[in-house]
Amino acid sequence: MAGIAIDARGWGWRHPGRRHWALRGVNLRIEAGERVLLLGPSGSGKSTLLAGLAGLLDGGDSEGQLLVDGLPPRETRGRVGILFQDPESQIVMARAGDEVAFGLENRCVPPPEIWSRVDGALAEVGFAYGRDRATDALSGGEQQRLALAATLALHPGLLLLDEPTANLDPDGAALLTAALRRVAADAVSRTLVMVEHRVAASLALVDRAVVLQAGGGVLADGPPADLFARLGDELAVAGVWVPGHPLPRTGRRLDTAPEPLLVADEVGYRYPGERTAALGGVSLELRSGEALAVTGANGSGKSTLALLLGGLLRPSTGSVLATQPLARSLGDDPGRWSARDLAARIGSVFQDPEHQFLTGRVVDELTNGPAQAGADRSTALARADELLTRLHLAQLAEANPFTLSGGEKRRLSVATALAAGPSVLILDEPTFGQDRRTTIELLDLLAAQRDAGTAICFVTHDAAFAEALADRTLRLASP
Repeated sequence: MAGIAIDARGWGWRHPGRRHWALRGVNLRIEAGERVLLLGPSGSGKSTLLAGLAGLLDGGDSEGQLLVDGLPPRETRGRVGILFQDPESQIVMARAGDEVAFGLENRCVPPPEIWSRVDGALAEVGFAYGRDRATDALSGGEQQRLALAATLALHPGLLLLDEPTANLDPDGAALLTAALRRVAADAVSRTLVMVEHRVAASLALVDRAVVLQAGGGVLADGPPADLFARLGDELAVAGVWVPGHPLPRTGRRLDTAPEPLLVADEVGYRYPGERTAALGGVSLELRSGEALAVTGANGSGKSTLALLLGGLLRPSTGSVLATQPLARSLGDDPGRWSARDLAARIGSVFQDPEHQFLTGRVVDELTNGPAQAGADRSTALARADELLTRLHLAQLAEANPFTLSGGEKRRLSVATALAAGPSVLILDEPTFGQDRRTTIELLDLLAAQRDAGTAICFVTHDAAFAEALADRTLRLASP
């Protein structure tokens, strides 16, 4: 395949109905065959730029010019492949071979050619199974490699990668990165543009780094080693993940002895219609003033455990019980509490933040919980303003939550749980999509909640964040 050149001249784009631009003033030339790492703070427009290059932006306002091989992106869709963050959202077929063949069939590739291209793409990414492997039997890392194979089978001249390891455990991320290295080594003419927060592991794949600036334009551009050597401190302060700039450790200020608030005893769950349990035999205590990190491979049941602890699923086996300091007069089974009582005592942050948005404005999301708990309007607004400022969302107060970037949605979902002031906080991947600056702000905010007596349980693949915040770690066994 021939590589594709990219030319952006003062380009910008804004979501329909949004006051603020997702990005603007981007002047950027990428030559055919270049391999570029796209960096920038959360909300700087990295994913928007990739979507624009893939011809996926509908509606909204645009300015300037964005060309892919000299043409508008909509006219080059057939030569561009894009891989997203969530492998499950991209897989549509039951068998691995059929998944890779699906796109080829849609593009009317002659049948005799399809299966040779399927086999070639599976081999290119180091897929360990044959065509008949069931896609729902694959781990997250294996699913992402399959999705990459389906993209490569189309022979794209431009390959776009939007945080492809974001939803993967460390082992899955390492396997996908190894596959990408093989792809990069074998396809010298293909143009590659990738967004990735695991920067150190990505440097072997690229020869250039471009840093987008929050608010518009390109902040820095050059060979990664030179760029980090010259501007590493400045970029880290701006929010860019820079190798050699670790997260700070949080201090501990515990005035009282921790006491159990929520107790899981041999808790397990099997989803309706499934033969095997998603989670089985887990026991733990969530204690006031402590943070517990839950880690483990994709598919080990971490998100299911978070839903059980949050009172949002009823266990198939075992129990999750609230102690008297948490339950007070409500009874010890959180699964039987009303939604209002549950939110006031146990705040949950889902893996997909959109699943918990209820209103059409960011500020209303933050005042809804306190209002349901009986707070007056002025108190609810004051708490909302505080959280908006702390989490760098103040300029988005009037925006529709569903139009935010992935990182902004995640911060908003954390803020909505915090707004009601619960005694227990359950978070599923709280650092997903965050830049270095907002990760540190989340770290400080959660550490303050912990030190004030809140029991915190967070599911994470982010080892650095777990090390900085957690008092204890529970690793679930691999599926």
